[in-house]
Amino acid sequence: MNPIEFDALGQKVTGPSRKLEVFPKPQGVEKVVLESDEVSSLCPVTGQPDWETVVIEFAPDKYCIESKSLKLYLWSYRNEGTFCEALAGRIAGDIFDACQPHWCTVTVIQKPRGGIKITATAKAGPKTTQPVTSRPIFAGT
Repeated sequence: MNPIEFDALGQKVTGPSRKLEVFPKPQGVEKVVLESDEVSSLCPVTGQPDWETVVIEFAPDKYCIESKSLKLYLWSYRNEGTFCEALAGRIAGDIFDACQPHWCTVTVIQKPRGGIKITATAKAGPKTTQPVTSRPIFAGT
């Protein structure tokens, strides 16, 4: 068996990275859940810090996400301004692009700030497209 070479795992890494690394799915694995409560980002309007718990669930086809690369990936959002909902969508898309699972669901739970807790869920995969059934309401419309 050929050893897998990783850029992050087993290496000294001193900064964040947007590269998600994968390894072959072990036989019999049907679902993977990865969770971190150490994610932070910035409000894109005020620049104030937000703290999130991120839950990633996917049904691997051929590959799984390597966890150290995921840690470095999540770290890369620390100084980025993004809304909670956008963060969920971006992570779901990146996970799907990296390991091409059957499906992927990402839930981002933003800790309360100003008394409001936000939970956003995004899905990625061939069967995740949902028809739009209502028109979004924007302030001032």
